[in-house]
Amino acid sequence: MLFDFEALPKKDRYKLVVSTVVPRPIAWTVTQDAAGRTNAAPFSFFNVFSNDPVVVGIGVGARGMGGEEVADMKDTMDNIRATGEFTVCLVSEELAEAMNVTAADYPAGVDEIAMAGLTTAPSAKIRTPRIAESPVALECRLWQAIPIGTHHLVLGEVLAVHVREECMLDMDRLYVDTPKLNLVGRLHGGGWYARTTDRFDMPRVTPEGVEARRRG
Repeated sequence: MLFDFEALPKKDRYKLVVSTVVPRPIAWTVTQDAAGRTNAAPFSFFNVFSNDPVVVGIGVGARGMGGEEVADMKDTMDNIRATGEFTVCLVSEELAEAMNVTAADYPAGVDEIAMAGLTTAPSAKIRTPRIAESPVALECRLWQAIPIGTHHLVLGEVLAVHVREECMLDMDRLYVDTPKLNLVGRLHGGGWYARTTDRFDMPRVTPEGVEARRRG
């Protein structure tokens, strides 16, 4: 089936994209306004795009098939512009319901972290706090915000990362026990998510190995 995006309304383009680009990691993004009030909102248009410097990208903008703008997204973008910083916390399965609570469209000024029964912890290099219960948190400084239609692609340079101590296999060699993080990803529809517990190992091949397999 061919779907011409130039001929489709945005709600249908959204439906096709989020149903096929899966699973998507979740950026549980914490920001503060100029007065120090904290906002938290999850975004699944998210990934890492560079390792020198380490830069992550988050799509912040209209949500849902209807593309309506909601308060948490507007607050996130306004706060990032005001302070130039944010934290990205990753979501474990144990925190999935709390993350979902913070996704609700609360009125401005409501502390989503408190509503979810969570707490904050201070960051090391920026003023914006992180979600203390999250197994991984990235401290980010705004690199660039690129307007894309109703969205902004927010690029953030990662200045520091917090990893829960019991999720480190070897501190000296910086080996993370990734399965122990028990992270979840976003799938399709109104509420589908994926666990990262179903994995398979496929070592990278060499051109010589591919050729040997073809011959043999």
